[in-house]
Amino acid sequence: MSYDASIKELSPGQRDELLKTLKNRFEKNMDRHKDLEWTAVNAKLHTASPGKLWSLNEMGRTGGEPDVVGHDKKTDEYYLFYDCSPESPAGRRNVCYDREALESRKSFPPANNAMDMAADMDIELLTEEQYRELQKLCGFDNKTSNWIKTPDSIRKLGGALFADRRYGTVFVYHNGASSYYAARGLRGSVRV
Repeated sequence: MSYDASIKELSPGQRDELLKTLKNRFEKNMDRHKDLEWTAVNAKLHTASPGKLWSLNEMGRTGGEPDVVGHDKKTDEYYLFYDCSPESPAGRRNVCYDREALESRKSFPPANNAMDMAADMDIELLTEEQYRELQKLCGFDNKTSNWIKTPDSIRKLGGALFADRRYGTVFVYHNGASSYYAARGLRGSVRV
C-alpha cells in the first residue's frame, strides 16, 4: 500500500502501528518523562484529533522519533511531543529557513524550507527555549544542527537562527536565512 501525505488521517493499521511505536519509545526513554505514565498519554492519544496523530506519524516518517517530554497541567495537553532523534531528522535536512529565503536564491536553491515543511506537517519549529529544554534531556545534535523559530526583528534583516550541541554546550547561531547545509534541518513539536 502506498503512502499519501496529502490525506491527513491515518488508516486504522497506521494508527495502531504509530501507537505501538510511541509506547515502545516512551517505555525505553523514561528519563524524558519521569512524572508521566503511558496510560494517561495513551488515553489522550486515543481522543486526539486524527490530524494530531497524522502529524506525529509524519514526524516519525521523516526520522524525528517523536516522544513525550512534558505535560501542560493547565490545559491537560501533552504539548511536548518533540522530535527526539539523536541528530536532526534525516528526512528534514538540507533546507533553508522559509519561503522568502527559498525564493531569494538565484542559483542552487534547496528543494524545500523549514517553515513550509513544518507547516505541511502541522508541527511547530522549536523555539530557542524549547531547544535548550530538549538538550537537558540528552545530548542531541552533536553532528547536525536545526533551524529554530527566529524573531521577526532578525528575520526582517535577512537572518535566521539555528542551534546545535558541540563540546558539551548548546550553541545558538545566526546565518543568512537562504543558507542551507546537508547537516541542518528542523526539529518540531506537536501539542496533543
